[in-house]
Amino acid sequence: MVQGTKGLVRKYPEQLVYIEGMSEGEKWQELEKFREQFEHPLWKDMEEMSKGAGHGGMDFIEDFRLIQALRKGTPMDMDVYDAAAWSAVSPLSEQSIAKNGRPVRFPDFTRGKWKTNPPLGIVRLA
Repeated sequence: MVQGTKGLVRKYPEQLVYIEGMSEGEKWQELEKFREQFEHPLWKDMEEMSKGAGHGGMDFIEDFRLIQALRKGTPMDMDVYDAAAWSAVSPLSEQSIAKNGRPVRFPDFTRGKWKTNPPLGIVRLA
């Protein structure tokens, strides 16, 4: 399951999604209903190539993109700040649980630069 600020998606045991303002009756909807609208172009480009790989092809795509960036000398899809933020979720969740679910401060590893750093944008297989 992946949750964001405007919705969540789960792929197991059923492929369902809830999107704020788009899900009828404030209920789970079939993921397939939204797939065309929200499918990432990179996934569309690489879906066939990644068939049979781990995590539904995601492992292949991540490895392919990393190797592609290293070979071409282009920026990677994730930087050290992303890695730090992703790595912080579990220990911060543990701290929150230990405090009976109270919120804990999430560090800004970029020291505010996330506000001015250009977004990666939509990437395509190229």
